[in-house]
Amino acid sequence: MTFRQTFIDRAPYIVLGLLGAAALLTGAAWIAVQSVLAPVSGREAGTVVVEIPARASTGQIGALLADQGLVRNAAAFRLYAWFQQLDADLKAGEYELSPSQSTPEIVEILAQGRTRLVAFTVPEGLTLKQTSFLLADRGFVDAGVFVRVLDEKAAAHPLSSGLPEAERSLEGYLFPDTYHISSGTGEEQILDLLLARFEQEIVSLDLERRAAACGLNLHEAVTLASLIEREARVAEERRVISGVLHNRLRLNMLLQVDATVIYALGDFDRRVVLYRDLEVDSPYNTYRFSGLPPGPIASPGRDSLAAAVDPAEHGYLYYVARPDGTHAFSYTLAEHNANKRRYLP
Repeated sequence: MTFRQTFIDRAPYIVLGLLGAAALLTGAAWIAVQSVLAPVSGREAGTVVVEIPARASTGQIGALLADQGLVRNAAAFRLYAWFQQLDADLKAGEYELSPSQSTPEIVEILAQGRTRLVAFTVPEGLTLKQTSFLLADRGFVDAGVFVRVLDEKAAAHPLSSGLPEAERSLEGYLFPDTYHISSGTGEEQILDLLLARFEQEIVSLDLERRAAACGLNLHEAVTLASLIEREARVAEERRVISGVLHNRLRLNMLLQVDATVIYALGDFDRRVVLYRDLEVDSPYNTYRFSGLPPGPIASPGRDSLAAAVDPAEHGYLYYVARPDGTHAFSYTLAEHNANKRRYLP
């Protein structure tokens, strides 16, 4: 048998052998690739906060992640991002990553810009100034920049249209809630988030329609809600206090709400209002000026907004705070004076 004939006879086996070897090599390469792209550690691993600098190259990002123990190989990270055509999409920012995530998972997170979320809470009943200080103290905003953005936004925002142009303010319209934002979110974005949340509540509560049924426009309803927020200390009394204020408005009585005097004085931490304080010359002093003040005195929460347009039906015209934070309600001035002697120092 000639060599040619022997080769022809054995050719299928040779081809099969070569294909088998190629498959083995391909399989080994695939296993190697999978190994180098695999998570550094198991699911029990914690998280690492890492800052990806602006304009960092893919190679620099890979090296940073490798130094932090988040990827197995910096070069493999760079090549994988290039192969997936995502190397130009990796975004700067602060990320919370884990060694239990694979390189493909981390590349996807960076490409989508899923930066670390941080939370802050704005409590009910804060003024704009208090909210600004709170956010600045937590490091979320620069107080000066935030106040400037507030003024700029108030000049054109429909929520502040109830005030004369020179007096427009977003006081009362930053909804108190817990928010989650990406690290590095700017002042304007944070303000827009709080305003958008407030508008959601207006729609959810059907506030404008319900306010009209009470003889109020939206701005007046929010203003009334802010008074309720500052006066009520017990949740179940919100609608009762709302009823008192509605009754007094209907009878053209002075509202005589201590919280409005405190707002006029600008001393928001004050707990006791003195007789001399009642003389402060401000349209927010409801001991001197009839009707609602020009605008909200704080940011009301959902329960106070709801109470403002759903007052309890009763004949009370007065209330006085007890030491435990609840209120004693009365129908007549004589009853009210008796309660003052009983509960006030």
